[in-house]
Amino acid sequence: MLRVEETQAPVEFSPELISKFDDVKSRYPAGKQKSALLPILHLVQAEFGWLSAAAMDKVAGYLQIQDIEVYEVATFYSMYFLNPKGKYVLEVCRTGPCCLVGAEKIMDYLEEKLGVKEGEVTADGLFSWRGVECLAACGFGPVLQIGPEYTFYENLTKDSVDKLIKDLKEKGKN
Repeated sequence: MLRVEETQAPVEFSPELISKFDDVKSRYPAGKQKSALLPILHLVQAEFGWLSAAAMDKVAGYLQIQDIEVYEVATFYSMYFLNPKGKYVLEVCRTGPCCLVGAEKIMDYLEEKLGVKEGEVTADGLFSWRGVECLAACGFGPVLQIGPEYTFYENLTKDSVDKLIKDLKEKGKN
């Protein structure tokens, strides 16, 4: 769900980011700049960690399209984050095959272990988690991926989740 804060900090795109936007936009015919929207949103999310309403408005201005056109795309695709996320986003497959082998228990355990509900961020800013649709590893469930590199972890147990979180905390300190 898109939440528009009453007071939003203005968003400024760096000259380097605008240059990347220009490169993406140049791949599409004149008058079809809206076609660059998805890759530009990826660039913005990579830069800021999520897509604030202010950032989406700025993208709309850059592409000379309506704000709502950006919101429609950002809210449709689950790969875009509309709220701040942790440095590591643990995405657990929640579809049938993974649930049959314990995905829901893993999600409950993540909530308990991290102390945050789905979509929230831990106090240290390192973690958030969420359930996602099929990760195409049905024979190896329960499965989770961690973006933005999208590293996969299969056959999850409480012990393997503990080890993963410990390793990521160590990595996050660097």
